Amino acid sequence: MSTQPEFLTNQFLIATPYLADPRFEGSLTYICEHSDEGAMGLTINHPLDLDLGDLLSQLSMEGEPPHEPVYQGGPVQPERGFVLHRPVGHWQSSLALTDTLALSTSRDILSAIAVGEGPADFLMLLGYAGWSPGQLEEELAGDAWLTCPADETILFEREPGQRLNAALEKLGVSPGHLSGGVGHA
Repeated sequence: MSTQPEFLTNQFLIATPYLADPRFEGSLTYICEHSDEGAMGLTINHPLDLDLGDLLSQLSMEGEPPHEPVYQGGPVQPERGFVLHRPVGHWQSSLALTDTLALSTSRDILSAIAVGEGPADFLMLLGYAGWSPGQLEEELAGDAWLTCPADETILFEREPGQRLNAALEKLGVSPGHLSGGVGHA
């Protein structure tokens, strides 16, 4: 009997102090896809100093978009935009991640958001987090990440600064337990 590897699609990754990459310090990452070919995720709690209106203006899109932050989705291709949203909808370049959640990369969703006709809930992200085959598994074995099932309430109904703690609460972990320092008051 062969056993299937455990993949983390539709899970949250919570960075621990054992993660050696400072770009992910204090991060909560949603895993969009994980297979034996690697993994792709989006960090959902690191807003950039950029408003959605500013971004759409740079793309010469007309409309009155909501004042929403743009997030640093990860260090890979930071110039590339992603919209994580619900409901799934019918956008040109879109991948359904679950029955209710999708990832889109086409201009049509941005145009719809700009004029108030986009998805009900969304996060706009620049860049993504990527792992080569076996890399994420190696980091997990080194206690670099905690995992828990993704929760759309955390994605769309919590403020960015509350998302990490909300995911930790799902695990029953106190945020103080993830402190990098020991014995300091």
